[in-house]
Amino acid sequence: MFAPPKNSWRSRVAVMSLCVAAVLAATPAPSAWAQNRTLPDFTDLVEQVGPSVVNIRTSEKVKAAAAGGGGVDEQMLEFFRRFGIPIPPNMGPNTPRGPRSERSPAPQEDAQPRGVGSGFILTSDGFVMTNAHVVEGADEVIVTLTDNREYKAKIIGADKRTDVAVVKIEAAGLQAVKIGDSSRLKVGEWVMAIGSPFGLENTVTAGIVSAKQRDTGDYLPFIQTDVAINPGNSGGPLINMRGEVVGINSQIYSRSGGFQGISFAIPMDEATRVSDQLRTSGRVTRGRIGVQIDQVSKEVAESIGLGKAQGALVRGVEAGAPADKAGVEAGDIITKFDGKTIEKSTDLPRLVGNVKPGTKSVVTVFRRGVSKDLSVVVAEVEAEKPVRKSSAPEPKPPVAGPAQVLGLAVSEVTDAQKKELKIKGGVKIDTAEGAALRAGLREGDVIIAISNIEITNVKEFEAALAKMDKTKAANVLFRRGDLAQYVLIRPTR
Repeated sequence: MFAPPKNSWRSRVAVMSLCVAAVLAATPAPSAWAQNRTLPDFTDLVEQVGPSVVNIRTSEKVKAAAAGGGGVDEQMLEFFRRFGIPIPPNMGPNTPRGPRSERSPAPQEDAQPRGVGSGFILTSDGFVMTNAHVVEGADEVIVTLTDNREYKAKIIGADKRTDVAVVKIEAAGLQAVKIGDSSRLKVGEWVMAIGSPFGLENTVTAGIVSAKQRDTGDYLPFIQTDVAINPGNSGGPLINMRGEVVGINSQIYSRSGGFQGISFAIPMDEATRVSDQLRTSGRVTRGRIGVQIDQVSKEVAESIGLGKAQGALVRGVEAGAPADKAGVEAGDIITKFDGKTIEKSTDLPRLVGNVKPGTKSVVTVFRRGVSKDLSVVVAEVEAEKPVRKSSAPEPKPPVAGPAQVLGLAVSEVTDAQKKELKIKGGVKIDTAEGAALRAGLREGDVIIAISNIEITNVKEFEAALAKMDKTKAANVLFRRGDLAQYVLIRPTR
């Protein structure tokens, strides 16, 4: 039998040393890692895109106070306006400035600087894209190119909903940007911004895409980045490593007013759709179907048999609107629009908004456990109408005793209430206590379905309760005024 020598530990050390040497030999040298993990070089991108980025200054005409007029502190007025503080009566814009002698000059209009922003050249003949909030309220817009040429610009159109605006300067032979596909952006991808933060022209900052599809507005799934964006960057381009514009820098998340690591850009595919309409007609038309919507919670989705928490819960349907004519009802879950799945409620206004008014579309709704396809003719977005408030319910003694399991006492819905709420039936809640009260139901609400069973009267309500599993939560669809909502009532055991 082989006996290891006394100094075998030295042999083991030697073997280990050889193994370590082999591993080190197989490991790439630091320079090789550096070649694979180098930081991006933005110099070529700046040279390529820089000449297409412009500085935008705006001014507005204000009446200068007459000499000796006492005057109102304009900076103080701006402070009140900026922070939403009501302007005191003695500081309003029409407040008398005190006595003025006959020789005192009349107030004159002066062009006062209003703000500074950024933009970029869309076409060689002078169309420039920027943010709507950059040019909003401006009486004069000055565009400065990187070679210091200045032009007075005409506002072609601005869309507040997407914060996109297009202005035009009288110039030719300009270097336009290359538009990229924002849908190809990946989280973690390097991007660069060029703009005029705090009025400092042609400032370059860089970072990565932090997230996509950020919901901060009805029509915009923003691109979130950690690129340093500050006041004055608004309207400037967000550029990928191929030198393509993939977004318009628009917003920041900040508690101080300055950059704090989170900024948002409008995806270029959305901005291009808007700019095309602005250049064609000076305005943007969007589709609407006339529904008030809400998110679908996981619990509600499971309780009604939808399974996955997706779609848009219809809380209300505007009378005479396309959805109303198509047969959409409060309490429906819209799961698809023109075959496109609605993952979350904010997807619906974007899809509908991109449809040309007058187009016939298909809305798929989930109702009482069954999916239905409804044909709807999309209308044009107009000024929002206030939600119609229902009149006070007519007092009527309850005709059904308390449903002990749910903590409810209900009565029949009057014909007047059915007509007012545009429902076929239901039961009115006269008393809500216990489990029903904890779920959020209250006196005056109208229950129109329970556990996916449509309710038209008290008898059907009692029959539905009799069939219900007393140990499980019941999903209840109810109306409160013009709005519908689901709640889950968990019976007290």
